[in-house]
Amino acid sequence: MFSKVRFAAAVLAITTSAFAQVDESELSLQVDRAFPSLRLRRPVVIANAGDGSNRLFFVTQQGVIHVIPNDPSVEKAGTFLDMESKVVYKDKENEEGMLGLAFHPDYKRNGEFFVYYTTTDAPHTSVISRFHVSKDNPNQADPASEEELLRVEQPYWNHNGGALAFGPDGYLYIALGDGGSGNDPHGNGQNLATLLGSILRINVDRKDEGKNYSIPKDNPFVRHESARSEIWAYGLRNVWGMSFDRETGQFWAADVGQNIWEEINLIVKGGNYGWNLREAKHKFGDNGSDASDNLIDPIWEYHHDIGKSITGGYVYRGKKLPELVGAYLYADYVSGRVWALRYDEATKAVVANRSIPAKSMPIIAFGEDEQGEVYFADSFGFIYQFGHVTN
Repeated sequence: MFSKVRFAAAVLAITTSAFAQVDESELSLQVDRAFPSLRLRRPVVIANAGDGSNRLFFVTQQGVIHVIPNDPSVEKAGTFLDMESKVVYKDKENEEGMLGLAFHPDYKRNGEFFVYYTTTDAPHTSVISRFHVSKDNPNQADPASEEELLRVEQPYWNHNGGALAFGPDGYLYIALGDGGSGNDPHGNGQNLATLLGSILRINVDRKDEGKNYSIPKDNPFVRHESARSEIWAYGLRNVWGMSFDRETGQFWAADVGQNIWEEINLIVKGGNYGWNLREAKHKFGDNGSDASDNLIDPIWEYHHDIGKSITGGYVYRGKKLPELVGAYLYADYVSGRVWALRYDEATKAVVANRSIPAKSMPIIAFGEDEQGEVYFADSFGFIYQFGHVTN
């Protein structure tokens, strides 16, 4: 029979072995300016329209959507939609603003796209709206076409989430933070009666009575009388970056932590990701949970010694960098570090979290073009991409 000391040593050996299997070596890549002559104001979203034009769109947090041809020599971005007069943004309260953009999967035919912004017409209020492209100019939207889908009151200025993404099912997914302040004081993360602290899933191609959208019948809480039926997953603090793997359809979301831990989650139907009972894999607060029963742990977490504000990215499916194919690219806004993470679906474990050499920069957004090549932006307004090391 093992002694307690030998048993502890055996557990330590197993744990150390498990961690040793995660490849954390540095990748031989470099960071390059993608558009050397271009600089924007706080580009918080990078997107493509999926219409075969190969254009890139950038959302500035102040409320302007810019458009460019995907050409490294581009010197100036065009204005696709200017809503700055309707959008709240303050440098000292910098989690409001225009925060989300998603193009309809059938954009080439219907010209529809969707925007998430903080409106000037009510205090701390988030709006998700539908717009149409101009009938006369593919590089300009029609500002008069706005159709409001959802309006969500926020108790505070921070933790607005804001990411928008269409899933492989054709439905629109919307990330909402817990409403702000610290510790989730209103308990929104665990409250299914509020939209806050959740990822929503709606159908923008049909309208239920009294709504400019419909609720898919297979949403997990449709039959729960006390729950908002738009909710797809909950227990989230402040998702900053969510995306679907264009090859597998797997749903990734990076959730910004509070005191100690940042986390990466795989989002599933009806999932409860623990906030504010847990921060990543750890009990949070006096009423927190030691066990993860009925709570879904992140697939990866990192301590605030490493970084203090995660920026979620994309699973790379481009062709220029074969060594990144299948890796989830993400960064930390505070430390400026960048990683490529690999998750083994068979073993349900992360097998690699490899760093990518980069000068410390406040990375605020990731995006991909129509070919699956990944770009990212810092808060100073420069756009980057990864490349092979050159001498």
